[in-house]
Amino acid sequence: MRIAVIDSGVNPRHPHITSLTGGVSIGREGSCLDTLGHGTAVMAAIQEKAPDNQYFAVKIFHDELRASTDELLQALQWTLDNKMDLVNLSLGTRNSKRAADFAKLIETGIKLVAARDADGELCYPGCLPGVIGVGLDWEIDRDTYLLKDGIYYTSGYPRPVPGMPLRRNLNGISFAVANITGLIAAGRINTASQP
Repeated sequence: MRIAVIDSGVNPRHPHITSLTGGVSIGREGSCLDTLGHGTAVMAAIQEKAPDNQYFAVKIFHDELRASTDELLQALQWTLDNKMDLVNLSLGTRNSKRAADFAKLIETGIKLVAARDADGELCYPGCLPGVIGVGLDWEIDRDTYLLKDGIYYTSGYPRPVPGMPLRRNLNGISFAVANITGLIAAGRINTASQP
């Protein structure tokens, strides 16, 4: 399976990264090397559950965890053009003005796992029909999930870091999305059977 992670890139030398097949930098010339750490942590959370896939880093965050909607749309188009089987999008926009642009891409058949909401506000494209929308539930173990009303819920914690309290590690909706992507990639969730 070819899996794209749209985020801040990846550090392929990190001990939790099992493989990196390729990558691209969107919105800025350069490599897909992660200088922020977020994309590496997200990819590591997916690879922990499903290490035997081809992984591609699609870098849209460069100096901070912010990107334009146009860059996000370009990144999604790249995943279509490069025939990714599954796309992890641990982010989104709360601005509904570009919902139609996202919907056009989703209609092409992209298999996208994305945050459905953030702090109770809907996120695009994660709340759109055809997207595998993910919600956050701190009470669910990160290796399991709950499917309710078409939304997949799981924990927002990545793998524990030895010697670091769980709540001090990176956590949140980004890692709930990564956990669900990992479960899908590992064949533990069959999204084809879902409405």
